[in-house]
Amino acid sequence: MFLEELIEDIQLENDRFECKGRLNRDDIVSWLKTIAGFANANGGDFYIGVEDKTNKLIGFDRTEADNERNYFNNQVNEHLVPRPQMKLSFIRYEIKGKERFVIEVRILESVIKPVILKYKNIPSIFMRRDGFTNGATYEEIIEMGVKSRNTQYDILTSDVRYEAENFKVLREFYSSHNNGKELTEKALQSLGFYDEDGMLANGAVLFGDNYNGRKTEVQCSVFSGFNRGSERIVTINRFSGNILLSINYVMEFVDQRMNHSMIKLGDTRKNIDAFPRRALFEGVINAVAHRDYFLDGTQIQVDMFKDRLEISSPGGFYRGEKIGKTYDLSGIISKRRNELIAGILVSCNVMEAAGTGFDKIMEEYMGMEGSHRPYIFSASDHFTLVLPDLTCEDGVVDNRLPLLEFVPAPGGTDYDHKILSFCYYYAHKAAEIAEHLDISDSTYLRKQVLEHLVEEKYLIKDKLSRAVYYKTNPDMVNIR
Repeated sequence: MFLEELIEDIQLENDRFECKGRLNRDDIVSWLKTIAGFANANGGDFYIGVEDKTNKLIGFDRTEADNERNYFNNQVNEHLVPRPQMKLSFIRYEIKGKERFVIEVRILESVIKPVILKYKNIPSIFMRRDGFTNGATYEEIIEMGVKSRNTQYDILTSDVRYEAENFKVLREFYSSHNNGKELTEKALQSLGFYDEDGMLANGAVLFGDNYNGRKTEVQCSVFSGFNRGSERIVTINRFSGNILLSINYVMEFVDQRMNHSMIKLGDTRKNIDAFPRRALFEGVINAVAHRDYFLDGTQIQVDMFKDRLEISSPGGFYRGEKIGKTYDLSGIISKRRNELIAGILVSCNVMEAAGTGFDKIMEEYMGMEGSHRPYIFSASDHFTLVLPDLTCEDGVVDNRLPLLEFVPAPGGTDYDHKILSFCYYYAHKAAEIAEHLDISDSTYLRKQVLEHLVEEKYLIKDKLSRAVYYKTNPDMVNIR
C-alpha cells in the first residue's frame, strides 16, 4: 500500500514533501535539518512511517506511533531554536485486518527566522530549496532575518543625507516619461525617498547621480552560438552606475548588437528588430525592480545568443513559487521585493502599478507560436526571462543538441543517448522527454529508463515547484 492511496490528491512531485520510514536515532541531524529547512523556507509536509522514494507505507502500531511521535517532539524541542510551528497528527489505515498508523508532520513557514539546528553545541542553519535541504548561504541567512522582520532592503534608512542636486538624472528621467512634468519634493516624500531627518532610504541611494557601487551592477555578454558551455564569448561588458543609467546601458548594449531584418506583408515589407524594444524594456525594468539587493557580489546578467536574449536577475520570485519553465507569463504573480524602487519606477511611468509588466511582453510577441514564444524560469537564487530572436527563422530550438561520448550505463536502453543529449543544456520533465523521443509518457519511461539513469548517476533528478526535472550529469559524459 502506498501513501497516495491513503491521502487523496497528495502532491508527491513537490519540493515541500519528504518521507522517512523510521527516525534515524544514530544520525538525527539527517532528518532534523529537513524540519529546519522547511521552516526556513515555505514550510512542508514530513511523513514518518513511509518509505522514502517509493512512498510505500511501513506504518506503526499504536504504541510504536506514540513512541515515535514523542521521540520526534523531544529531539525537535532539544535541538531546534526557535521551535518551528508544526501540526502533528496520526493517519490511520488497515492492512490485513491490522490497525496501522502513519505520522504526518505539517511544518509551517517560521515567522521568526532563521530556525537554527544546534547539535553538540554546533549551530547550523539549513534551507529547503528545489526539493533538497542544504546549508543556507550567507545571503539566504541575511534574507531570512530581514523577512522575519518583514523588512525590505530598499526601505531601510541609509547613512546618506538627501541633497536635491544629486538626483538630476532621476528628475530628467521622470520628466521625459511624464510629458515634461517636474518631480516634486512632495512626491519624493510620499514615496519614502528620505525620512524626517533628511536621511535617504537604501533604495533612494541607488538613484543618486554619482552612485557606482555593485548593488546595481549589470553584466552584458554576446555569445557566438547557442549556449555558454561550448561557444566563444564575443563580448563581455560590465557596468556600474545608478539604477537609471544601468537601465539605459543595457538598452543601448542590446540595441547596438541585435539583428534587424525585413518580413513581407502582402505587397509591403516591414522592418523588424530581433527583440521588440518594448518587450526588451519591460524585461530590463522587471529585472531591476525585482532584483534582490541584499545579495552582494551578484549582478543582472544579460546574455545574447544566436537565437535568444536572456535577462537574469539575482533572487527568485519574492515570496512566490519557484517555477521550472513557463510560457504563461501573464499567469505569473510575484509580490514586490522592493517597494520604494518599484514605486519610483511606477511614478516615472515605466512600470505598471500592479503586476510584472509581462503582459506587455506577451503583446509584443502576440501571434508567435512554438519556438518564438518568450518564456521565463526561476530557481531559488535567480529568475530569467528569455526573449526569442525574431530574425532567427527557427526561434529558440532546444534540439540543437550536443554529440556526447560516455560509457554506456549498465542495463541501459537505446533511448539513453538521446535523453542525455536532450537534457545536457536544459533540464526537462518526463513528458517533454517523451515528446522528444516520440514515445508515450509511460511508467516504463519513468521507472525503467529515467529512474535507471538517475540510479546510475547519468541523470540528476531535481524538483522545481511541483514538477520533477531531469538534467544530465556532466561528470558522466563528454561533448565530442
